[in-house]
Order: sequence, then C-alpha cells, then structure tokens
Amino acid sequence: MRLFLSGLRKLVRRPATYVTFGLLAGLLVLIIMAVAATGGSGDDEDSANALSIVKFPGAYDAILAFILGLGGLFAVVYGAAVAGSEWTWGTLKTVVARGESRSRYMLATFAAIAVVTAAALLVSFAVGVGAAAVGATLAGVPLDGIGDSAALGRLPEHFARGYIAIVMEGAIGFAVATLARSQLAGIGAGIALYFGEGFASIFLPDIIKYLPFDLATAALGPSSFGGGGGPAGPAEPLSADFALLLVAVWLVGSLVVAAGFTERAEITG
Repeated sequence: MRLFLSGLRKLVRRPATYVTFGLLAGLLVLIIMAVAATGGSGDDEDSANALSIVKFPGAYDAILAFILGLGGLFAVVYGAAVAGSEWTWGTLKTVVARGESRSRYMLATFAAIAVVTAAALLVSFAVGVGAAAVGATLAGVPLDGIGDSAALGRLPEHFARGYIAIVMEGAIGFAVATLARSQLAGIGAGIALYFGEGFASIFLPDIIKYLPFDLATAALGPSSFGGGGGPAGPAEPLSADFALLLVAVWLVGSLVVAAGFTERAEITG
C-alpha cells in the first residue's frame, strides 16, 4: 500500500498525466464542437449521423465509444512513458537501493497507473457529456433524452468492460517499455503494435482477433458501439465475455512479464 500511494502521488504530479489524458478530452471536445457547428447544415442522412454525438441518449454511447476507442492508444503511450521513465530516470535503481522488492514496486506502479486511468476516463466522459449538451444547444438539438434511464443504466457495464480493456492496453505499453528499458522505445513500439495490429487485421482476421487491441474492441460486445468483431469484422467473431476473459489473460501476462524481467534485470547507470 505504501508503494502504491507513493506511486499515485508521483503520477498525480507528473505533466505526462495531464498532457496524455488532457489531449484525449481536448480532442473529444474539439470533435463535438465541430460536429455541432457543421453537422446540422443539411437534412441528409450524413448530417443526421454526424449529429448523433450530440443527440441524447445516443450521445452517451457515442462519447463512450470515442473515449474507449482512442483511449486505448493513449493508455499504451502513458503506460510506456511511466514504465520507461523508471529506467531512464534511475528511479528504479534508487528504489532497489533502498531494499524494496523490484517486482512489487513495478506492480504497485502499474496499480497507480490503473487508478489514474480510471479517474481520467471518468473526467473525460463528464467533459464530453458537458460538451455534447452545449453542442446540442448550439445545433438546435433538443436535450429531451439526456435523462433517459435505460441509456444511463447501460453505461456502468459498458464503461467497466472498456476500462478493463484500456488497462490491458496500458499494460502492453508498460511491459514493452520495461523490456526496452526506455520511454521512447516503449512508446514507439507500443504505437507500432497498436496500428500494426489494426493493419494486419485486414489480412489475418482469424489470428488478429486473439491479439490484445482487437480483443479490446470485441470485449465491448456486438451491441456496444459496433464492437464484437474488431476492425476486420471476422465471419465468426469472439463473444464479448470470452474476449473479456482473454483481455484479462493479456493483462495478467503483461504484468507478469514486466515484473519478471525487472526482477532479473541488471540495473546499471
């Protein structure tokens, strides 16, 4: 608990925390305002679809879809940045010199990352809902559905599934940066894996659907923002519950790899 609280205090003070998740919230607000300003200029179907992000109660799902979709990339970058800094800044060496357990310290650090990520996602969602309400007013869209109980009742499960998937994606970045012992290498490799898997899914959907980033989409379920099949839409997509189970396997496996490597690595510098 002491290591966890120490890691949490450290992350709260780090500029990377506010830059990473501030960009996520900022992009969401920018998109919503742009849609509100231009999406209602016509009466065609495209305009109606564009305005769905400011039409409640559907706006709740659209905002959450954006956060959970793009949030995975930011989680990879954030996890890699934090893990890599433990090596490049010499923080891990200092902790080990105090007699702390290496693996326990790394796991406590990731636990702090998971908590910060949860707070960031909740704040981003609240900011998005507020921006959608403002955007709806600007676009002349009624706010009658903002209090829809059915839509609000679905949000906790959708958010929980998406949060587990995003934490797993953060763990991938965390593990990659730990193996590379570098922030830049970890961030670069994490981003490459993120986009590389999406590209490969076009050609190898039956294989890629078992890999982490595609699983993160499938874990949301077929009725959740178009999930359930990943980018390539394989003929036999994984069920949401099975995909969520595999997400948990990737999460635990990534942390085991990161902790195991740290426990045996030679710390120099």
